[in-house]
Amino acid sequence: METVTITKAEYDRLVGEQARLERQVEYLLEQMRLARHRQFGTSSEKSEYDLAQLNLFNEAEVMAAPEQPEPELVEVEKHYRKRTRLTTDKLPEDLPVEVIDYELPETEHVCEECGGKLHVMSRDVRRELVIVPAQAKIREHRRAVYSCRCCETMNDHVPVRRAEMPKPVIAGSFASPEAVAHIMNQKFVMGVPLYRQEQEFQRGDLWLSRQTMSNWLLRVAEDWLEPLYKRFKTELLKHDVLHADETTVQVLREPGKTAQSKSYMWLYRTSGDTERPIVLYDYQTSRKAEHPQRLLEGWRGYLHADGYDGYHKLPEGVTIVGCLAHFRRKFDEALKSLPEEAREGSLAMAGKRYCDRLFELERDFADLAPEERFEKRVQHSKPLLEELFAWSDSAKVVPKSPVGKAVHYALSQRKYLERYLLDGRLEISNNRAERSIKPFVIGRKNWLFANTPRGAKASAVIYSILETAKENGLKPYDYLTHIFRTAPNLDMHNPNHMKTLMPHHFKITARA
Repeated sequence: METVTITKAEYDRLVGEQARLERQVEYLLEQMRLARHRQFGTSSEKSEYDLAQLNLFNEAEVMAAPEQPEPELVEVEKHYRKRTRLTTDKLPEDLPVEVIDYELPETEHVCEECGGKLHVMSRDVRRELVIVPAQAKIREHRRAVYSCRCCETMNDHVPVRRAEMPKPVIAGSFASPEAVAHIMNQKFVMGVPLYRQEQEFQRGDLWLSRQTMSNWLLRVAEDWLEPLYKRFKTELLKHDVLHADETTVQVLREPGKTAQSKSYMWLYRTSGDTERPIVLYDYQTSRKAEHPQRLLEGWRGYLHADGYDGYHKLPEGVTIVGCLAHFRRKFDEALKSLPEEAREGSLAMAGKRYCDRLFELERDFADLAPEERFEKRVQHSKPLLEELFAWSDSAKVVPKSPVGKAVHYALSQRKYLERYLLDGRLEISNNRAERSIKPFVIGRKNWLFANTPRGAKASAVIYSILETAKENGLKPYDYLTHIFRTAPNLDMHNPNHMKTLMPHHFKITARA
């Protein structure tokens, strides 16, 4: 073995280089484990994973229970349970019942023993749930036109009167409120693109092109939904606490931009402190801070948001409240980047458990009044949050490692993350906005992109109407049908007329 003599400086340089390479290898291994988990693992951030709920491909095999007897079909009163999954099949009270009677022929109404006449002693009953696919029919509106017989024979002027007839949802079209509502519900609620709907209609011998359906959706969005959308915006800005989020959308024919460039769908919504929630989508060409500044112009209050710097540029009257779910997610990703044997006792696990305790406290405070929740947070959550930030400040981490990024996020976003303690109406996370933007993200996976800015704006309007309806406990199809029947016969510039189209008004009318 040959011995090589080197200087102390050269030795120190080699040792430092070796340490640097070891850190780089560890960093790359962490990124590889995290990338592998993102590709093949579950996306849930729960500490305990429920794989049965996450497997959608073989859902029938996962959810099936052959040994369990099929439940009886019974009618029950509507009721609601909090944070529990209903496992018993239930039918609505007003579901129509079709009765089919099976009788013996008259010639067989004879007793085999004595020859007497048989009578119906009882009936064996078997109940079935019948589901009929969407059916199409033509509705013909026939308006009577009246004239005077006497004037027809005696006068040179004949007065003519016509019976009242509601205006169509689209003038000069064979579209009905129900047809447009069904197509819109399928595309924007169920995520079925128009070309699939076209194919489904054709299998039922109904040849309705996607061009016609597209024209219908754009027309009703501009004529009837956009004025309602503006009313939603006015009502939204009356609230003191809002949530905001944004996601990408691809628009192929955006002026001045390539087809591959990204545009953005912004979302604003009310918080949990209102009985009349509103969800508002806003299509914009970029992620610049000027877009929320324009929409929220003149508004003052608390805005829940993630760590995006664009929200921090809003005027002083807007108080940005950070999201601890984003903070917790960074510790969760750091934990997933570690080998399983190294997770317990790691800094990532310690940081995540701090967050878990804070969220557990929020679950305990969920049913309290805002004033009482504020007091409980000051008593229990504030000391724990301060302990978390003190721990983050003293943690010895590599800055570019996953756990180092989580610690940096905590310290850089501290003033925003701890603001949920300022008011009992505020929430610990921005999950409310993320849940509201998720239907758009799911729909985007099906229709992929918008063709023109006009279509993207119409999508923002339609999603706003539908998600607001869902948040208010309405059936989207019923609410859309109500709008398309009513709006053509109203003055859409009259605030009193517009009031009849609001979700809470429709809910009261439908209940009556």
